[in-house]
Amino acid sequence: MVSLCLLVLLGVVPARTDVPIGTSGTQYRLRFFHTHTGEHLDIVYRVGETYLPAALDQLDHFLRDHRTGEIRHYDPRVFDLLHDLTAKVGEPDGEINVVCGYRTPWSNEFLRTHGHGVALHSLHMQAMAIDIRLPGVPTATLRDAALDMHRGGVGYYRASNFVHVYVGRVRRW
Repeated sequence: MVSLCLLVLLGVVPARTDVPIGTSGTQYRLRFFHTHTGEHLDIVYRVGETYLPAALDQLDHFLRDHRTGEIRHYDPRVFDLLHDLTAKVGEPDGEINVVCGYRTPWSNEFLRTHGHGVALHSLHMQAMAIDIRLPGVPTATLRDAALDMHRGGVGYYRASNFVHVYVGRVRRW
């Protein structure tokens, strides 16, 4: 019988470089579809209490400002919130549709001045907020679950069919 180590050395089985040696525990996975770029991402971003730096870099790239391509490091608590939110609504393996991730100040001002109801000091610019929907889950259900978690702000945009969540001060609109 051929050992797993030999198969890795021969390149038959890829080495797992995303999980630091000695890291164990529950894997925290998220699945995304970005509505503006058409990209998909299925990623384990945390194992136990250890965030995986390479995975966080991939998430930062995925959630970049789709208008400018600029990237900002996301607060990992956003990912924990999304992980727990999908579990709370009974869709732990659901693919989250991202309507908006990070926004540069330029993109934020562009949207704000063109009547999109964007806040002047939006936490999208701090990479602490995200606008989402979860196919198969009504946005009102997603909103209620996020509010019930008391982990930050929750905005509900029924007409546009998405929920805005952020980590920080608990509030709603």
